[in-house]
Amino acid sequence: MNDHTLPTDETHGLIASDKVEDTSVYNPAGEKLGTIANFMVGKQSGQVEYAVLRFGGFLGLGADHYPLPWDMLTYDTEQDGYVVDISRDKLENAPRYGDVEPSFDRAYGEQVYGHYGLAYS
Repeated sequence: MNDHTLPTDETHGLIASDKVEDTSVYNPAGEKLGTIANFMVGKQSGQVEYAVLRFGGFLGLGADHYPLPWDMLTYDTEQDGYVVDISRDKLENAPRYGDVEPSFDRAYGEQVYGHYGLAYS
């Protein structure tokens, strides 16, 4: 790799999707809530709508998946992970799914965003 070649998986302002997966997610107190399983991108808009948080279980087995509106997450370089301002209790009561993904339709979006006090657009 020469000095003029940019990495293809991460730049100053961009990161490849495969590097986002398994990134840790913390609350503002620094408590680890889980990891990013994947994220959902609007086919028409190209915008990330949800980060799907993997939470619970043991060594990834039996974990549930919690869609979080993407705008709720902030990347923290000191923690090398994302921070989301929600309590563990609020997260535990949030919309979630196991092995079978929901339809991610408008009604589900309204349910997810509504749980966090946000309007789904």
